[in-house]
Amino acid sequence: MRAVIQRVKHTSLYVDEKLISEIPFGLVVYLGIKTGDEEAQCDILANKIPKLRIFEDSNGKMNLSVADVEGEILLVSQFTLYGDCSHGNRPSFSDAERPERAKELYIYFAEKLRATGITLKLGVFGADMKIEQYNDGPVSIIYEL
Repeated sequence: MRAVIQRVKHTSLYVDEKLISEIPFGLVVYLGIKTGDEEAQCDILANKIPKLRIFEDSNGKMNLSVADVEGEILLVSQFTLYGDCSHGNRPSFSDAERPERAKELYIYFAEKLRATGITLKLGVFGADMKIEQYNDGPVSIIYEL
């Protein structure tokens, strides 16, 4: 399981030109699910992300979590995080989990994040999403289990 976690000022997600989800500030989490990933990895990730201290405190030091600043999380499933470009110029996605199982884990992960008390918004699994994202910093963290 791989997550790209980005600190944002504002993010809007659209499908077919219709606004689906929006957060005023917080984190956008792009989640890639690899073949063989399990619920246990979701549990670890859902426990870690809300506690990541990547927001600045009054001294300008990254010392606060998304929970501390009362931010929100936008969760976006992104199988392309498992794109392998090591052979040729067209990425292979053979390491990405099958869509049916990936969707199960995406939903499970979302439920675990919600259980932490963070306001959570979702993308649309498997959809062609358009995302307007105003990065803050920029701060991007890659976390892999």
